[in-house]
Amino acid sequence: MIAVVTGASSGIGWATAEALAKAGMDLIICGRRKERLDTLARQLSAMVNVLPVVFDVRDAEAVQSALGNLPADWQAVDVVINNAGNAHGRDPIQSGSLEDWEAMIDINVKGLLYVSRVLLPGMVERGSGHIVNIGSLAGKEVYPNGNVYCASKHAVDAITQGMRIDLNGTGVRVTAINPGLAETEFSRVRFKGDEAEAAKVYEGYRPLQPEDVAEVIAFAVTRPAHVNIADLLLLPTDQATSTIVDKG
Repeated sequence: MIAVVTGASSGIGWATAEALAKAGMDLIICGRRKERLDTLARQLSAMVNVLPVVFDVRDAEAVQSALGNLPADWQAVDVVINNAGNAHGRDPIQSGSLEDWEAMIDINVKGLLYVSRVLLPGMVERGSGHIVNIGSLAGKEVYPNGNVYCASKHAVDAITQGMRIDLNGTGVRVTAINPGLAETEFSRVRFKGDEAEAAKVYEGYRPLQPEDVAEVIAFAVTRPAHVNIADLLLLPTDQATSTIVDKG
């Protein structure tokens, strides 16, 4: 099997590539940071075949060029992990940054669509495949100062449901994996590199780790063809909602 993993240069994407390699899947690992992808490829190449592909999911032409022109041996993609995503800023809606809003919508929503649009026709033609969209607890509820990020993840939730309806009868499965608080580069990006503020997000409780999410993704994509894990919410035990977290 061949799996595409976007956002593979760190966090959940990196851990997912590792988990799928352990499951025996050949990997097309995608991201913007070539050096990190090359490092991951070297690490995993002892287990499976790995093809690093560098592009930005926000660029529709780059996505088409990279994934629409794969080498012949790599074109029959079985699994797509739409993991690339981000959060920028913690501003209330009335003072939010247009640049932050555009980044979240372009990556979280449009990037997922661009990747899926290139790879889905081949899956439909072959009568099999699996799309896994990485959503968020933020796609199930809304919290203060989460406005546009939550909106982008609600969009992912709606797109995933729409995909499942449209692809019914094609043999292509569609899964949503929605993590809660997970300790990745997420908060560092959201707080624009403020390490102290980012660290506070994970203090006082035990958050999910990228490997926790990756194990669930690997489980979902290795189920028999007649089984589809449609929508899964994954939280640390200390978290009840976006705003209720037991920090001891």
